Amino acid sequence: MFLLVEWFQLEKTRTVLDIATGGGHVTKILAPRAGTVFSTDLIIAMLENTAKHLCGSFNNIHYVVADAEAFPFLKETFDAAICRIAPHHFPNPERFISEMSRALKKGGQFILIDNVAPADPELAEFMNTTEKLRDDSHSRCLTKEEWARLLKKNGMVERKSADLRKTFDYPSWVTRTTENDGQVERVSQHLLGADEKTAEYFSIEVLDGKVQHFTIDEWMALYEKAGHE
Repeated sequence: MFLLVEWFQLEKTRTVLDIATGGGHVTKILAPRAGTVFSTDLIIAMLENTAKHLCGSFNNIHYVVADAEAFPFLKETFDAAICRIAPHHFPNPERFISEMSRALKKGGQFILIDNVAPADPELAEFMNTTEKLRDDSHSRCLTKEEWARLLKKNGMVERKSADLRKTFDYPSWVTRTTENDGQVERVSQHLLGADEKTAEYFSIEVLDGKVQHFTIDEWMALYEKAGHE
């Protein structure tokens, strides 16, 4: 999160869009640094919980139920936008990027933070299978190259990016979204069945036949909408 604060040099006059806010962690960071924050999520119960959590802390947040692939906002409304650890749930990432660009003012900034698949197709398939086995709401982790192409196609220019690695404590990670022991076992067997190349890439650590840790790629990128004079 420290990179988010460093990269987003916001002013108190800026209107910012937080896409798929979830628990509201990004909105909480943005609110004291921006003029107005539109905190959005597709799931109303999630948004209500976020609003309750942040209630009383800030008076510049608007909570809006919104589909990231069909925003209820006019074009060129926002000075900045961000989407963190959510795009891999979106079934149509190209629509998401198109909608984000449409809603962003020319010269506006956008930060994307998400888990990304390796460029190697076999490793990418393994990662996405792992995520889908664990979480039915998972759609697909794109590669950073795929994201870059979509962003460029929609008039976005890269300003900076960072390749990150994220290590999970497997026993706690796998139970966050799984619904029963059988589902947990399917994820575990998938990881345990990884070949040597895959196990090395994802740093799969096994102790006494049980997965302890594994690591995935995360990408953070700052883009700017072209056309600002």
